[in-house]
Amino acid sequence: MMSAQPDPLAIILLGPTASGKTALSLILAEKFSGEIVSCDSVAVYREMEIGTAKPTSAERSRVPHHLIDIYAPSEHSTAGDYSRIARAALRDISARGHLPIVTGGTGLYLRALIDGLFAGPQRLPDLRGRLDATAATRGSRWLHRILIRLDPAAAARIHANDVPKLIRAIEVSLAARHPISEAWKRGRDPLTGFRLLRIGLDPDRNSLYARINARAEAMFDEGLVNETRRLIVKYGESPRAFDSLGYKQARAVLRGEMTLSEAIASAQQGHRNYAKRQITWFRREPGVLWLNGFGDDPMIAAQAIETIQSVLYR
Repeated sequence: MMSAQPDPLAIILLGPTASGKTALSLILAEKFSGEIVSCDSVAVYREMEIGTAKPTSAERSRVPHHLIDIYAPSEHSTAGDYSRIARAALRDISARGHLPIVTGGTGLYLRALIDGLFAGPQRLPDLRGRLDATAATRGSRWLHRILIRLDPAAAARIHANDVPKLIRAIEVSLAARHPISEAWKRGRDPLTGFRLLRIGLDPDRNSLYARINARAEAMFDEGLVNETRRLIVKYGESPRAFDSLGYKQARAVLRGEMTLSEAIASAQQGHRNYAKRQITWFRREPGVLWLNGFGDDPMIAAQAIETIQSVLYR
């Protein structure tokens, strides 16, 4: 009797910003006939090039990339949207006999892809707009008090300052006419049909921060403020994508609220803080093989290649 064929392999390459994920993903994709699936909540937006650190056009020409430049900045991307499109990409890549390599640092998107999200109702733009306005005028704690009345269990789990989660919890409770905590109890829809190999990059912290500082400064040197100005002229001030790190500081420069040097320092600090949060998040991810270095280090690349070979060819 023939043994069942194992599920196809998918690589999950994770790590903090500026740890060299892009460089390593390209090496692995070229070595193993792979295709890269970006897992970045800002790289999904078109025309936002300098401040996103997305792969360059030359890098994207080396191997196929997915989930990059799929939305206009005026559109709103959610973790659920990402999960649906990324899962389809993984299936298509595997069906072609290629190796899917999920690469990026947005923890929530990665969780949505692997573990799934609870089944909640579609977003309601009018209600969301009113809740956004309430948050702006009355503050996040007002939203938290609303959620306490609607769903005390959810309010106990969501921080009073976490406006996006508060708004979504209220939206679900009102739209679905049952508490969001009930949806949590019904569980998620995990990814199936793949063997997942998680590889994490964990470089020296001081070296990582030095790279983060240099990259943030380079973004402004390369014209981030001018790019942001063009985007605002085309799309206005309202897109949430413009609140992402780098663009937020560039907007402050355009409004005269920060000098260029202040904006650079603020962006550097913001990216360092983001890296800390990423490291904390990814440390909770199960079964990660951690490599202690940057993805563009040949020794690290060799370790990753050896690990993948041991799984593919055993």
